[in-house]
Amino acid sequence: MKDLAGKTAFITGAASGIGLGVATALAQAGAKVMLCDIEEPALDRAVERLKRTNADVDGIRADVSLKTELRAAADAALARYGKVHILVNNAGVGGDWTDAGWDWTLGVNLMAVVWGIEIFGPLIDQHGEGGHIVSTASIAGLISNPVTIPYNVSKYGVVALSEGLRGDLAQRGIGVSVLCPGFIRTQIMDSIRNLPERFDRPPADRLAAMRSSDMFKMSQERVSHGIDPAYVGELVREGIENDWPYIFTDVEFEPMIEARFAAIKEGFDRIRGREPRR
Repeated sequence: MKDLAGKTAFITGAASGIGLGVATALAQAGAKVMLCDIEEPALDRAVERLKRTNADVDGIRADVSLKTELRAAADAALARYGKVHILVNNAGVGGDWTDAGWDWTLGVNLMAVVWGIEIFGPLIDQHGEGGHIVSTASIAGLISNPVTIPYNVSKYGVVALSEGLRGDLAQRGIGVSVLCPGFIRTQIMDSIRNLPERFDRPPADRLAAMRSSDMFKMSQERVSHGIDPAYVGELVREGIENDWPYIFTDVEFEPMIEARFAAIKEGFDRIRGREPRR
């Protein structure tokens, strides 16, 4: 999609961070943008800020971990703009290893992406003008660590989903990109602020212990001094325009990804030359 002017984009998790960076970049390219977020006050501020730049934007509140709310948000986008050309599945949270933490993390980070493609894919396909889908994974969708396993699992799923759909949707004129950012200056470390009431909140002592851990403090420090989300938004715009399969934000973790693939290659080398028993 070389020319984004006049196209319509729907972005989840758009009230702040990467989502707002993408919304800003696409609006500056002339796209009409429907911002979607669970955090209504922040959403209202983001929409008002963009409108002051004469951008054609609007907002809709939704908990994307509920399929009915995401579908209602899609209906609102169609009612407002008539068509959707670009879907950015960006909403993301980080939950802990509890039943509620797994349900919430997988619901927002993975199932909302599945449902987003299920809901918006046909809407993009039916107008015949082409389109693009960007789903936010993470570097943690390519290399895992022992601290944020629910988050990592959800992001690995987003990578697999994007890779699996890219070839199929290309035949319909729909590009697919997966965004794998590193440390970005967002509010991901405080995502529990948006934990829906239907999920049990972690006990105060568990939260305190987590937040006092060295790994949490290190991550919080890295995020607070991370890459500007506006820069990420510009990369996503470029990725859409040029149909990039993968959108990275920096090369910090490239050696770790190379080491992972080297370990996979070693696994094949260990059994090379053996004849499998049938």
